[in-house]
Amino acid sequence: MTAKSMNNKQLNGILLKGVGGFYTVEAADAVYVCRARGAFRKEKVTPLAGDRVRITVTDGRSENTIDTIEPRKNFLLRPPVANIDNLIIVAATSVPRPSALLIDKLIAIAEYKAMEPIVVFTKTDEQPADDLAAIYKAAGICCLAVSNETGEGVDAVRDLLLGKVSAFTGNSGVGKTSLLNRLDPSLSLATGEVSDKLGRGRHTTRQAELFKTCGGYIVDTPGFSALEPEKTEWIPKEDLADCFREFRPFLGQCKFTSCSHTCDKGCRVLEAVESGEISASRHQSYVQMYNAVKDKKAWET
Repeated sequence: MTAKSMNNKQLNGILLKGVGGFYTVEAADAVYVCRARGAFRKEKVTPLAGDRVRITVTDGRSENTIDTIEPRKNFLLRPPVANIDNLIIVAATSVPRPSALLIDKLIAIAEYKAMEPIVVFTKTDEQPADDLAAIYKAAGICCLAVSNETGEGVDAVRDLLLGKVSAFTGNSGVGKTSLLNRLDPSLSLATGEVSDKLGRGRHTTRQAELFKTCGGYIVDTPGFSALEPEKTEWIPKEDLADCFREFRPFLGQCKFTSCSHTCDKGCRVLEAVESGEISASRHQSYVQMYNAVKDKKAWET
């Protein structure tokens, strides 16, 4: 072992962000800027925010390096982030108008990727969230209502962040960044006002980046004002019904094993919709999502 290598140390850490081939890693209560080893390029592996990594910290005469990336429990393609515990879906009750379909698509992605979906309705000082929240609570999904103006409900969101990596997402202009600033004013994230003409917000978040706060890590992600989630996080039709957790008690009970749960005779899911056990709004989202992927092949994604 050379004197130079004896001065190096290996640490386990979490990748906070990557810009231009330089990666910021938190390890042993310190932050290091690292380069990824060339082996990652050969294997076509790109380090992502949220990755658990092992790094070599040098004596300063050479670059710190990311040596290994631990297996990911999940990851998103857009935004590129890994190992998420909570996907916190932020929607406004007023402007921009909430889209049940978009919310349901994001919940389905969370379920498919083994993340815990949490729906947070903002701007409740302008419009109550009771009716919308009831739909998701009935489906067994954690749903909270907050006001970024008064701070009501913010503590309940903060409690969910403890010890977790939480990604905040949702349409631009819903108050996502304002909520993050409420959770931790030291973040001082940029905010953009909603465009009156378009009815949606300008993007103020430029990259996926983890912030250590509230006893865990949060990642503020680019808005979804022009994004169709199923194009970047495709769920095969065979797996889609299981991504609606309130469908699960009825799956496998239909008259036909090939039941699509859209319009089939003897479908227990449809019967549950008729009886009010499953929300008609949620089922409508499922049908739209199913029809969008039913003829799609894996190689087309």
